[in-house]
Amino acid sequence: MTDSRIAKAQLAADGPQVGVQGLGCMGMSWAYGPSDAGESRAALERALELGVTLYDTADAYGAGENEKFLSPFFKRHREDVVIATKFGISSSPEEPYKRIIRNDPPYIRQCVEASLKRLDVEVIDLYYMHRRDMGVPIEETVGTMAELVREGKVEHLGLSEVTAGELRAAHAVHPISAVQSEWSLFSRDIEAHVVPAAKALGVTLVPYSPLGRGFLTGSFSNADTDLTDQDFRRTMPRFTGENAAANVALLEPIRAVAEAHGASPAQIALAWVQQQATVHGLPVVPIPGTTKRSRVEENVGATRIVLTADELALLEPIAAKVAGDRYPDMTFASAGRE
Repeated sequence: MTDSRIAKAQLAADGPQVGVQGLGCMGMSWAYGPSDAGESRAALERALELGVTLYDTADAYGAGENEKFLSPFFKRHREDVVIATKFGISSSPEEPYKRIIRNDPPYIRQCVEASLKRLDVEVIDLYYMHRRDMGVPIEETVGTMAELVREGKVEHLGLSEVTAGELRAAHAVHPISAVQSEWSLFSRDIEAHVVPAAKALGVTLVPYSPLGRGFLTGSFSNADTDLTDQDFRRTMPRFTGENAAANVALLEPIRAVAEAHGASPAQIALAWVQQQATVHGLPVVPIPGTTKRSRVEENVGATRIVLTADELALLEPIAAKVAGDRYPDMTFASAGRE
């Protein structure tokens, strides 16, 4: 594994330059079961050494605990990191995986102040609307977010899991720098509408779960045996029962390409996502999540793999064969509203 830093990409026309791969930090505090805090901190430092500069969190991850966890790292490296966090999802301690979606202006202002305090920073580099509240016009939501920019609390705006129409409506109110959505060899629904809209508007795509929430690493086969009781993937249709068994069988072409490159299945899956920047002609900065230094190094290595046209063709049919939706309730995802 070389220690050379990864290449950079521009986060929209007016945004900062970031490494072509970011880091999703959710699992360091929440969702995937227990994690080692010391190893997570080491993973953050190793990522920065390798040129990863976009770090992704949200107020919903552990009810703010993830932002608190990341704060010391951000303070040590404030000039070198781009901090992305989000508002829009809350939950109760009694039902941690039940989502309550809010986009109303008073709630946004409450959230940004709380995030600034937990992160212990004066400005958030990239502030996302995490999920769409259909009861609030998106123009009103983004209008409030734009006020935060004018007030110096937020630098750039992002949206997560929005439709192409919602993106266009939002961008007409204030420039949107990034759209975050699930995009992987297992999840390609955004290619129909969202990706073309982002390209036309000059918006960067930030794919989350580019490894299919770990499924594409080849290390998963059954939720009942492979996941802890605290792992929220147990609630996701693709990870359970007959769906899981069917999806495991889809990994064979990925393994074949990985063998040809002397790479891991995870690296091929990430290389595919990275290469969508060339395929679709827009900046793409995936944010694979991990809590381990070794996985950071593995993931970063994928940025140097270029797949051939034949390899891309071999991987092309996978998404259409995936069994199960991304979420139990797809109204929270852009594909459920397109």
